[in-house]
Amino acid sequence: MIELDEFRAKAGEWLHSVKAEFGPDARRGLSDEQDLALGRRYMAARYDAGLAGINMPVEFGGLGLSGLHKIVFDEQEMPMGFPSVYFGISLGMPIPIIMRYCEDKQWVRERVIAALRGEEIWCQLFSEPSAGSDLAGLRTKAEQDGNGWVVNGQKLWTSHAHHSDYGVIVARSDPSVPKHKGLTYFWIDMRAPGVTARPFELLDQSVVCNEVFFDDVKLTDGQRIGPVGGGFGVAMATLMIERYVASDPDGYGPSVSFFMDLAKDVMLNGKPAIEDGRIRSAIARNYAMRSGLDAIRSRAFLQMEAGLEPGPEGSLGKLVSFRSRQKLSELAMDIQGAAGLAYDSEATTTHDWAVSWLSAPTGRIAGGADEMLLNTIAERILGLPQDHRPDKGIPFNEIPV
Repeated sequence: MIELDEFRAKAGEWLHSVKAEFGPDARRGLSDEQDLALGRRYMAARYDAGLAGINMPVEFGGLGLSGLHKIVFDEQEMPMGFPSVYFGISLGMPIPIIMRYCEDKQWVRERVIAALRGEEIWCQLFSEPSAGSDLAGLRTKAEQDGNGWVVNGQKLWTSHAHHSDYGVIVARSDPSVPKHKGLTYFWIDMRAPGVTARPFELLDQSVVCNEVFFDDVKLTDGQRIGPVGGGFGVAMATLMIERYVASDPDGYGPSVSFFMDLAKDVMLNGKPAIEDGRIRSAIARNYAMRSGLDAIRSRAFLQMEAGLEPGPEGSLGKLVSFRSRQKLSELAMDIQGAAGLAYDSEATTTHDWAVSWLSAPTGRIAGGADEMLLNTIAERILGLPQDHRPDKGIPFNEIPV
């Protein structure tokens, strides 16, 4: 296995060599469709350079390296502002889940390689209008129909559904049992008859999320992932992966070093802001906090490589990283005064404080809102008793609406 330092040098050299072709300057002025096309070319170039699927098994087209190698690559790639955002969810959650649960390994390998090359995109169909962050409260129905299934219902906040070829979905297959036990997990063709994705604009003017409708969508039983009625367990495995793999200590926002550069340039009370004790204290707090999150994530990757399940500590990472990003972005805007309100709709979240601040609330909802994460931390890490749940043990179809 290639040593970390050697891999870091190889990755850094390649990333800098393609920055002019795929970086922020190349993306400026592009439409969403053009940016996606550029992203597909970037992913193909990354695959051809031997830098895709870093910690994925070799039998599925990956490199078979460690999670630490992936972290090393991500730390260098993220500040570059490449158009890889379209593929993050796809490679972060659905692809690992089908590798783990789907039995047709040749079909899985084809899907993995296509996703690594940017040729296919997957989405994650979990949230619903009536359920919010309560995944077990969903109402999209999957009813058995002969040897297959028919799906009807609606999902909301689905990132990149309008670009996706496939998705993973959890639906209610048995409303007569308690809500956690009547769910089943599937993969779905997003181009199938009856699937309609409607994208909408977020606060920062980006068009990422969708509401997705399912009208008599037919699935084969071969599209089922995991046992009938076992969908909640597979969904939890997906979310545990998401809170580690699809997160970083900076919350996908500007780094602490980026803030330090700003504090050196901005004047506060007649001197550089970085000389102000309050600013230095904020830098120290954020640096310590994000270093801790980085250590938790590194340990989680090592645990997964050892065959262990990722633990609930991932909830800490997601909760703290996005809060940290939002507060640091707000501070960066404040110390700039009126100039901090300038908004560049084409800037990336890692290079612009206003864009980062506007889009941070979306990150705090995705993958479980703050309140859900706090419950997970309280119950599964601190061992505190559960909140009272009046619907516990009651069949789903008997819960008052």
